[in-house]
Amino acid sequence: MLSICKKIFLVVLLLSLNSTSNADTPYFIDFKYVLNESAAGKKAQNALKSKLDKGLKSLSDKEKALKESEKKIIQQKKLITPEEYKKKVEDLRTKVSSLQKERNKLLSDISKQRAKAKNELLKTLNPIIENYMKEKNIAMIIDKKNILSANNKLDITKDITSLLNQKLKSIKIN
Repeated sequence: MLSICKKIFLVVLLLSLNSTSNADTPYFIDFKYVLNESAAGKKAQNALKSKLDKGLKSLSDKEKALKESEKKIIQQKKLITPEEYKKKVEDLRTKVSSLQKERNKLLSDISKQRAKAKNELLKTLNPIIENYMKEKNIAMIIDKKNILSANNKLDITKDITSLLNQKLKSIKIN
C-alpha cells in the first residue's frame, strides 16, 4: 500500500513540476539497464558468469567423485569391519562438508565481486550523471523503477549509457 502511495506521490510531483519551466522537468533513467547493458557492465557480468560456471563445474565433478566413493563404501560394507566402515563414512562426511563450504565460498566470492563491480560502475556513473545534469540544465533525475508512468522523451537512459561506455570500457574483476 505504501509503495502505491509513493508512486502516486511521484506522479503528482512529476505532473506539478511538468507544468513549470522546462528546466524543472524531472527526467528518468533505468539504472538496471545502464548497469547491465553498458560495455563495462556486460563484460563484468560475463566474466563473473564464466567464473561461476567454472567453479560450479569443478564442484559438480567433485560431487560426482564423492558419490562414486559413497557407492564403493556401501558395496564394501559387508566386506570390511564395522570400525573401518565407520571411519570411511566419517571421512566421506568430512569431504561432503568441505565441498559444501567450498560451494558457499564460491557463491560468496562471486557475490562480493559483483557488488564491487557494481560499486565501481556507480562511482564512475555518478559524475557522468552530474555533468549531464549541468549541461542539459536538469534539476532532477529519478530511477525508472520508481515511476508509474512517464513520457519516453524524459528517458535519458541511452544517453547516459553511451557516455558511460565512452568513459569506462571495462571493470577489473579479481
